[in-house]
Amino acid sequence: MLSVLSYGRLVARAVLGGLSQTDGRDYKLISASYGFGKDFRKGILKKGMCYGDDACFVARHKTADVLGVADGVGGWRDYGVDPSQFSATLMRTCERLVKEGRFIPTNPVGILTSGYYELLQNKVPLLGSSTACIVVLDRRSHRLHTCNLGDSGFLVVRGGEVVHRSDEQQHYFNTPFQLSIAPPGSEGVVLSDSPEAADSSSFDVQLGDIILTATDGLFDNMPDYMILQELKKLKTTNYESVLETAQSIAKQAHDLAYDPNYMSPFAQFACDNGLNVRGGKPDDITVLLSIVAEYTD
Repeated sequence: MLSVLSYGRLVARAVLGGLSQTDGRDYKLISASYGFGKDFRKGILKKGMCYGDDACFVARHKTADVLGVADGVGGWRDYGVDPSQFSATLMRTCERLVKEGRFIPTNPVGILTSGYYELLQNKVPLLGSSTACIVVLDRRSHRLHTCNLGDSGFLVVRGGEVVHRSDEQQHYFNTPFQLSIAPPGSEGVVLSDSPEAADSSSFDVQLGDIILTATDGLFDNMPDYMILQELKKLKTTNYESVLETAQSIAKQAHDLAYDPNYMSPFAQFACDNGLNVRGGKPDDITVLLSIVAEYTD
């Protein structure tokens, strides 16, 4: 039987041990983006943060850092609709909501839902579809709250390994979940999912964790092991280093996308679905790379 003194020592050790593991510092994300439109305009942004039909944003609030990527569905171009307008407007709206503080860090689906419904109520007609992924870092709790609709997504990398990731959502091969606004009378014909259908998750992050958020143009052309190899080049937490690594990843994905002899993840997935496909997948590519650091502002 433990003496009162021994029991007291054990309790003290437990309490002190718990306190030593509690990090009272606020966290932030140091983020940089890079990408390519399918028209080869290297790293050239349209109005806002857009690469081709892709769009992204980085927004900071006193309670959280928020990231987003969206991939406009290119098929709308066949009907005379610019696919980039939907994804870009969706991301700009989500960014504004965050900057205005009209969000809850634990509820990224709420950001996506509010942004989407603003588009539905827009007095200026807007047509199109888009996938979307929202990532929120709660500064105080150090938790990452995410939602992903479709085949864009994110990875969390720690110690050179993927420790957390989004789940891809597909109705069937190469047909991801997507938000849509259809012409009047076509609502039941155009594929459209609810923002509430997005896959949600929460995850505790640590200082130095790397978060890679991207559209399918990256994931369809680079498997995890190639991405992890490129991430080894990220040695510091300064913005220039993060940007340089994002550029390196995007450029490699772009080169692989146009290699006809490369067995890309997309080609492998196509083969798994009974299609005889080889090579990369030419597509818009958006890479939004972040590293978790101490908030010192």
